[in-house]
Amino acid sequence: MPDSSPTVLLSTADIQARIAALAAEISAGYPAGEDLHLVAILKGAFLFLGDLIRAMDRPVTIDFMAVSSYAKGTTSSGEVRMIKDLDSGLEGRNVIIVEDIVDTGLTLAYLQEILHARSPKTLRTACLLSKPSRRKVEVKVEYVGFTIEDRFVVGYGLDYAERYRNLPYIGVLNE
Repeated sequence: MPDSSPTVLLSTADIQARIAALAAEISAGYPAGEDLHLVAILKGAFLFLGDLIRAMDRPVTIDFMAVSSYAKGTTSSGEVRMIKDLDSGLEGRNVIIVEDIVDTGLTLAYLQEILHARSPKTLRTACLLSKPSRRKVEVKVEYVGFTIEDRFVVGYGLDYAERYRNLPYIGVLNE
């Protein structure tokens, strides 16, 4: 089991400052008065979503999906399974997928394909963390919080075997 005290990679203050900037960037990308529908991918993106919507200056609605590609390990299995689907339709809506981390791109490619088929007006993606060196497929991510190296990170909603999600920062597990 990894050491129980992750090394801080991104502080709480860094995360909050970047989320405020992302919220402004997202809002600027849509005409004034248009609602945004944010779809958070559980479980990891729930904290990011909460802070992101509180920083937005326009009407937003939210929904949740749950998918899995990690099981209880530190590497993606490559197989994406849908665990929970949306509660509302997307047709004609400005939809933003809210992801905690884009790693191989397999999960996001799967989500983008499924949600695009539901005829949203627009479909974009916001992720808190991006690891481009790990991509197996190219995926479009319009809004990126931080680009990081290939290290296994936890905290701020991200977990290792369901632990560490409660940390207020993003840390690296000591290998």
